[in-house]
Order: sequence, then C-alpha cells, then structure tokens
Amino acid sequence: MNHFFLALAWVSLLFAPRTQMQARPEVPDNLKAPAGEEVLLVGHATGSQIYVCQSGADQKFSWALKGPEADLVDAQGRKIIHHFAGPTWKHIDGSEVAGKVVAKQDAPKPDAIPWLLLTAATHTGSGILSRVTTVQRIHTEGGLPPNASNCGVAAAGTELKSAYSADYYFYAPMH
Repeated sequence: MNHFFLALAWVSLLFAPRTQMQARPEVPDNLKAPAGEEVLLVGHATGSQIYVCQSGADQKFSWALKGPEADLVDAQGRKIIHHFAGPTWKHIDGSEVAGKVVAKQDAPKPDAIPWLLLTAATHTGSGILSRVTTVQRIHTEGGLPPNASNCGVAAAGTELKSAYSADYYFYAPMH
C-alpha cells in the first residue's frame, strides 16, 4: 500500500504545473551567471543613478556614485522590487539581497552605464530574494555621471540624479 502512495506522489510531481523557466540572456562571457544557477526573477528598472560631487584622494573633484534609486516591474508592469544604495534590492514580499560587483562590461550603447555581474553579499527576510546568489544588470540606458566640469569646490556635496533604465536578472541554484 505504501508503494502505491509513493508512486502516486511521483506521478503527481511529474504532472504538477511548473513555473515557466526564464531563459538566460545573451551576455559577454565575463557576465554569465555560474553554471548550476537558473533565472529566478527578472525585473525592468527605471529610476536614477545618484551622484555626489566630492574631492578624491588626489584633491581633484569628481562625481562619485552615491547609489541607485529605482523601481523594478515584472513582465505585466507590476512593481515588484525597490532598488537602492548597497546595491540592494527589496522585493514586495519583504526579502532583500545586497550585491557585490564581480565583473563589469561597457554597455553596447555609448551613453549608458556599464553592464554588471554581482554576487549576493547579504540577505534579509525569507522571501524570493533570500535564494538569490547572482544578479545581472544588462540592457542599460542612461545613468552616466554629470559632466566633470560641473564638479568643483563650489559644487562640493551637491547631488545630481541621472535617469536610467536596465534589466535585472536574479539567479538561484537549481533544485
């Protein structure tokens, strides 16, 4: 009798509805997610890259990235994630992942911030982002720092926002 229920459980697993697997995007080799990971979630971001005018170690002023401020939407246009400094992504389920850049590549578009590969540094909460191990930022538009000539002693501490958009792919180990 136990074998019958075990067989029934296996058959139900075989025919259970599956979430549709999202294909991995085409990216340069240095931006590919590790083997053994699958796309867990994809979001399209629109927002700003925030830059601050500050003096560097060489006493020269330049625009430094303070962080992003963007919202990510799913394929249906629903807001699913808020993206902010860290870089950190917070899902509407309360889970968060903060990333650390491990590779970057100039964007194909000359007026866009680089494409990135990030690895998860920390997690908060137990929702969908708690499983994320790798993040890609691709298909970027805009987001470059302001003109360097606008940053000097008089502008020290000034913050400026540069509008951008990008696609973010979140990966997790396969089950």
